[in-house]
Amino acid sequence: MTPTEKQILEKLGDRIKKIRTEKGLTTRELEAFSGVDSSNITRYELGQKNPSYLTLVKLAKGLEVSIHSLIPKD
Repeated sequence: MTPTEKQILEKLGDRIKKIRTEKGLTTRELEAFSGVDSSNITRYELGQKNPSYLTLVKLAKGLEVSIHSLIPKD
């Protein structure tokens, strides 16, 4: 993974975590709502793992937001 790719994943992870914490959810609660394993949610939030499109759809549904809101603006 290149440094640029790592930075992109970290921004995505920051966005997912920001929305999750604003909604007052733990990773385990988001797991229950989205069907995405909480350990993977943590890896996505830390920028350690690249979520697939289907995973992003599940996370968006679990967070009750559009998939577009998960994508960082910059």
